[in-house]
Amino acid sequence: REVVARAIDALKAVWHRGAVDADGKTGDGCGIHLQVPQDFFREAVQQTGHKLRSGRIAVGQIFLPRTDYNAQETCRTIVESEILRFGFYLYGWRQVPIDISIIGEKANATRPEIEQIMFDAGDGNLEELDRRLYLCRRRIEKRVREACIQDFYVCSLSSRSLIYKGMFLAEHLSEFYPDLKDERFVSAFAIFHQRYSTNTFPTWRLAQPFRMLAHNGEINTLKGNINWMKNHEFKMASELFGEHGDDIKPIVQAGGSDSAALDSVFEVLVRAGRSAPLAKTLLIPEAWSKKASTMPEAHRAMYAYANGVMEPWDGPAALAATDGRWVIAGMDRNGLRPQRYAITEDGLLCTGSETGMVVLDERTVVRKGRVGPGQMIALDLDEGRFYEDREIKDKLAFEFPYAEWAKKIVELEPIIGPGPEPRMFDRDGLRRRQVAAGMTLEDVELILAPMVEDGKEAVGSMGDDTPLAVLSEQYRPLSHFFRQNFSQVTNPPIDPLREERVMSLKTRFRNLGNVLAQDETQAEVFVLESPVISTGMMERMKDHLEGRFYEIDCVFEVRGGKPKDANALARALDRIRNDAEDAVRQGYNHLILTDERISNELAAIPMILATGAVHSHLVWQGLRTYTSLNVRSAECFDTHYFAVLVGVGATTINAYLAQDCIADRHARGLFGKMALGPCVKRYLDAVNAGLLKIMSKMGISVISSYRGAYNFEAVGLSRSMVAEIFPGMTSRISGIGLGGIAKKVARQHARAHDGDVIALPVGGFYKSRANGETHAHAGALIHMLQSAVTTDSYTLFRKYS
Repeated sequence: REVVARAIDALKAVWHRGAVDADGKTGDGCGIHLQVPQDFFREAVQQTGHKLRSGRIAVGQIFLPRTDYNAQETCRTIVESEILRFGFYLYGWRQVPIDISIIGEKANATRPEIEQIMFDAGDGNLEELDRRLYLCRRRIEKRVREACIQDFYVCSLSSRSLIYKGMFLAEHLSEFYPDLKDERFVSAFAIFHQRYSTNTFPTWRLAQPFRMLAHNGEINTLKGNINWMKNHEFKMASELFGEHGDDIKPIVQAGGSDSAALDSVFEVLVRAGRSAPLAKTLLIPEAWSKKASTMPEAHRAMYAYANGVMEPWDGPAALAATDGRWVIAGMDRNGLRPQRYAITEDGLLCTGSETGMVVLDERTVVRKGRVGPGQMIALDLDEGRFYEDREIKDKLAFEFPYAEWAKKIVELEPIIGPGPEPRMFDRDGLRRRQVAAGMTLEDVELILAPMVEDGKEAVGSMGDDTPLAVLSEQYRPLSHFFRQNFSQVTNPPIDPLREERVMSLKTRFRNLGNVLAQDETQAEVFVLESPVISTGMMERMKDHLEGRFYEIDCVFEVRGGKPKDANALARALDRIRNDAEDAVRQGYNHLILTDERISNELAAIPMILATGAVHSHLVWQGLRTYTSLNVRSAECFDTHYFAVLVGVGATTINAYLAQDCIADRHARGLFGKMALGPCVKRYLDAVNAGLLKIMSKMGISVISSYRGAYNFEAVGLSRSMVAEIFPGMTSRISGIGLGGIAKKVARQHARAHDGDVIALPVGGFYKSRANGETHAHAGALIHMLQSAVTTDSYTLFRKYS
């Protein structure tokens, strides 16, 4: 009882962490997660007139539609029928006592009907029982969705866990739910939470805690994680779920918050047989990939295995969670949220965001600490034992032979690079391809050359006074139609220089496995330190993958500076998608998309378009996790283009034309005495640093969670095309579609292949130049303004305006 009382007091002490509506009574949400108090519910069952059976009492805390009585009754019928179907004995419903006088008008207007269903759960193994109840709950949720009923939510359905939550202030939890004041409400643990809604609108169902965890922070990788979870669902299977494997899908349901999505995945991992500490290790691992780390090799092997299983759910995140046996508290790899703990001599463990939220006699405190970046503390309720970070990770690391399994991971870096770098084109061929790709002398001199000379991106002044790409009269690469998203909530973007230790471009690919399995097959993946590879590395990778890769030409037909017909590009994309699907179904684990085989009558499809089309098509077909997408692009040369390619699904990227530009300059002695290999290495390093910078704007540390996340807004591209090829990406103003893109590409292609190409166009995107891109601050305009001021000419000023 002391645990429950102290948790309620601690929740009241952190009221300042939540938001309050203008009515002064409606909160963003708070709640508490406890064990089911068996004595309390035995009396509640007896009051229904039922004779108690010998098994444990299970309780479902359920939010029902309050104003639609037909829907309410339908929900009750579904709940009862599914519980009976799973072989449980029903005791009946209990109206949860509540005090609505203390909640605000807005909270009351959206308040659900809050009821508990009580039933006998038998005396079996508790983990097996919770698994059955999980499957039962998912069946209930599925049937309610099929009935098209809104405002139904199961807070908890368990013989071990019970959750009381809602949209009231933290100080009113026990007033709104008088049950919590009953002395029989006892629990070995209590997880409490005060919500500050940042990325979803406050609702009763989104109040925390959720069914297994409470989370403070934001999941910056959410879009990518949800997209990849849809991919993983096609292979997701567990013998423990039996005939109900399809009932649990979709794992992440629409309308939830980032915390709700994380909870759903955490729960399915636990119900498939993993413990809460292991689920945390898989979902929110600590930074492990840097070789300079002092991490034990056993831990590194465990994390290498986890990296092969699924993508990290990257924070900032502090969380507390339970699977019924284990209660854990952990942090994300950056450690950007507070988490402190104290243990008293009588065995009370308190952990949370604030020191002093639980009033302790300092003379009784035997241990204090802080949960650091990537760390975790755990309590085994069965053993009554506390584990510090190193202890729990030692325990986890030796539960399975991770060191043996990790040997199956193929580190491709030593196999494919560094090495000799080929030059692909002669001077004339290079110039034609550069012009066809829209490359200018300005691009080479101001962007590409400094990346080789300095090993990092060129620095320019802030601001862009050129037209949007869709309004420009010049040819612009497709990457110019995409704007990077920034972190929008309470967490700042991270610093890729200072936070370098926790950031990683480590790229895994091959045939990804069943995320619910815990076996050595999960480690059968290839790993590269970066998705950016040189032309020589790509050739050596093809040699290594002999017979296991399938190459697809990403070109479409043109005639006389125009597409061959109105549907030429759409037809080519259909061909590419069908070829990709057929290749994967034939067993090819690696696809190579390339635009290098252009000719007078074949123009390159912008590789962002081709990659997005193949990625989204394979996702819809349930095939994306069976293959990697390796891209060879002529148009790609700057870090933004690389980032967009990764964001729309590319696994590895080879900017072969940019590298040939470097080789051409090297052959002319423009890089001094530096060999070609180091020149290419510097370019790759500059791109890698740029990718880290771009990821950091979203607060993302790991590229596997950035891949396929569509963390961009399309500006000037057709909504329907974006919805088809880049599903989930925003396109607010719409714009050109496949027909418009085909015309732009065909015109540019004709400039390169009609007649002689002597030199590259000068450009004019970065600096205002004659016949270049239009600039708002063009030289003639500035001169006109200066003349108007000098001569005090209002007429000239009006002309300038």
